[in-house]
Amino acid sequence: MNRSRRTLWQVFRAPLLLALLSVVGLVAALVGDGLLNLLSWLTLGSTLLVIAWYWSRRSG
Repeated sequence: MNRSRRTLWQVFRAPLLLALLSVVGLVAALVGDGLLNLLSWLTLGSTLLVIAWYWSRRSG
């Protein structure tokens, strides 16, 4: 199998973005109310949406 080589940035940019979104969501949930609760739901939910999207592409 001949796979094209990927740089570290290409391999880890998506997981790093998801980790950053998760941290922002968790901090927003801990420190705020109102709009920060909405921000926490959106950021933490985005991780689940990415997982569902990827999973649907792999099984189809």
